Amino acid sequence: MSRPDAADARLAGLRRRLQGLAYGGDYNPEQWPAEVWREDVRLMREAGVNLVTVGVFSWGLLEPRPGDFEFGWLDEVMDLLGEAGIGVDLATPTAAPPSWLAHEHPETLPVDGEGRRIAFGARIHYCPSSPVFRYHAARIAERLAGRYAGHPALALWHIGNEYVGFPCHCPASTTHFRRWLADRYGTVDALNDAWGTAFWGQRYDSFDHVPTPAPRSRLLSGPNPGQVLDFHRFSDAAALECFAAERDIVRRHTPDLPVTTNFMGSFKNLDYWRWAAEEDVAALDVYARPHDPEGQLFAAYNFDLMRSLRGGRPWLMLESATGNNLTPARNSARPEGQLRVRSLQAVARGADSVMFFQWRASRAGAERFHSAMVPHGGTATRTWREVVALGRDVARLADLAGGGKEPAEVAVVWDWESWWALEGLDHPSNDVEFRARLLDHYRPLWGANIPVDFVRPSDDLTGRRLVVVPNLYLVDDAGAANLTAYVRGGGHLLMSYFSGIVDEHDRVRAGGHPGAFRDVLGITVDDFNPLQPGVTLGLALADDAEHGERAGTATDWQDVVVLAGARALARYTDGESGEPPAVTRHQFGAGTATYLGTSPDRETMRRLVLGAATAAGVTPVLDTPDGVEAARRRAPDGTDHLFLLNHTAREVEIDLGPTGAGTVDLLAAAAPEPVTGHLLRLPPYGAAVLRE
Repeated sequence: MSRPDAADARLAGLRRRLQGLAYGGDYNPEQWPAEVWREDVRLMREAGVNLVTVGVFSWGLLEPRPGDFEFGWLDEVMDLLGEAGIGVDLATPTAAPPSWLAHEHPETLPVDGEGRRIAFGARIHYCPSSPVFRYHAARIAERLAGRYAGHPALALWHIGNEYVGFPCHCPASTTHFRRWLADRYGTVDALNDAWGTAFWGQRYDSFDHVPTPAPRSRLLSGPNPGQVLDFHRFSDAAALECFAAERDIVRRHTPDLPVTTNFMGSFKNLDYWRWAAEEDVAALDVYARPHDPEGQLFAAYNFDLMRSLRGGRPWLMLESATGNNLTPARNSARPEGQLRVRSLQAVARGADSVMFFQWRASRAGAERFHSAMVPHGGTATRTWREVVALGRDVARLADLAGGGKEPAEVAVVWDWESWWALEGLDHPSNDVEFRARLLDHYRPLWGANIPVDFVRPSDDLTGRRLVVVPNLYLVDDAGAANLTAYVRGGGHLLMSYFSGIVDEHDRVRAGGHPGAFRDVLGITVDDFNPLQPGVTLGLALADDAEHGERAGTATDWQDVVVLAGARALARYTDGESGEPPAVTRHQFGAGTATYLGTSPDRETMRRLVLGAATAAGVTPVLDTPDGVEAARRRAPDGTDHLFLLNHTAREVEIDLGPTGAGTVDLLAAAAPEPVTGHLLRLPPYGAAVLRE
């Protein structure tokens, strides 16, 4: 585990070295002849680059044959960058094992649930549990760390790349899974109890009898949900062991340098709460599509998640795209100006870096049409001009480096284990998707410029005015008690359906639904009634119902709610049994708990979420036109910076209110200009950063 005080000290050294925010991207010099390297360094200086990630996919070049190491080319690259004052985020290259390892040790290749061995030819083609892979990964990490410890360019360690936690079913993984289960449960009887193996006669007499869970296609009926959940946990843990082993190697050689790896944001396979505790700084690769109308929403919640993973500390955006990133079937060009506003959005939400994949666009390989800081057309392109201009903007915000955000008044509960279980098989509905439901709750808050932190169910909720709990299907006793105590002590809770249903083993809680939260919500759920595709029910909020108005519609799900102390905040207007409750509110102790027993349409959801926020006394940053984001970030000296980000293709006018006059726009010019009056105009995709 990375202690917060030690991590903070390492990161302070990185900030001193960079003298501000980091700016740069993935640099893959091995794709180019040596004469291009010097041109690269010259252009990096022109663009204001001060940090590049090097060596991510270089294992086959550094060790072209087993035990035969060739570091000469990397020595030259490190020296060139160091002489230019550009720091290196040096990667252990273990995300791309060399061809000789797959050829000589095919057992290192992972096996999927259908028994198919994954082939060499892309990347991440390794079994995390393979002792052969781990041996060779440790050897290259040891040689790399030993060689470059103390090199003047080395600023940060980048372990692996985009770990995926592949659920491998090979013999090595099966053996490892059994050991992991034995460590977790101690006795096979405890495992049988946790998994409920009395059902269908699945009792195990020995850990040696336990297989990895077979996919549905290889079973005559559904798999054991406890086994599937534990295999999620195990696959996550096996990948984390690989990270920790390499981290410990580089830290032994360079104890004062920070260590990270790049997360993929709202990525299902890995429990980033656990991972973030093992590194010095959370880091993100984010690829919001340029023409996605909610691309900025996707980016925002990923940024908030990264900041939250280490308790509000700054994080690093290690990869993003200057343009298209080959995700959809058709990759349109980024609108002019959007690169700037999307990049500043990351800084506004706590990033201490703006970095891209990659520095120079590749001529070959699967991502040869992926955008880059230096496109195929070179410096005569709009992208290059925007990259250089953005470098100047990032430099002007140097005083923000190391600064954070005040804890948000609103916390949204995010739990990976509940996510894994929620999207399991054999539920009343197998169509409940965690990320979609989470966005339904986050979208109104983001649109109203209400800051959000993400938390785990058992985290300290002191100071939170509103806690939002989207579909927390699985919760342990400690988490349930913590949320209940929060409401009893005066907090406001907003919870959605199918919450509190099972314990940490995916066993249904006794006593009826919603299990762990019946008392705090003041309801019982008599039955689950998932709605068939295309079926909608009318909804009326209590205030509207008094006037006979139909407020909106409900889709996807209907809880058959029986009031047990709560009152109806909204009712269904369709159905055969009157107007049953759809949304309820309950006074519990000194606090309030609101429950959504369905999925309302977006406008009704907005009204419900913002109504709960208003009732809780939550304060937005600023009222802005639709599509304009307002966010505050505090510099280490205590100065607040107000970011105003226009994500639209139209000019907008923002009323700053009486406190706006006299502020300074840090991005207006090389010399910041004061803002006069209360109104500020932003051009399409425009941005301003105001400092008092």
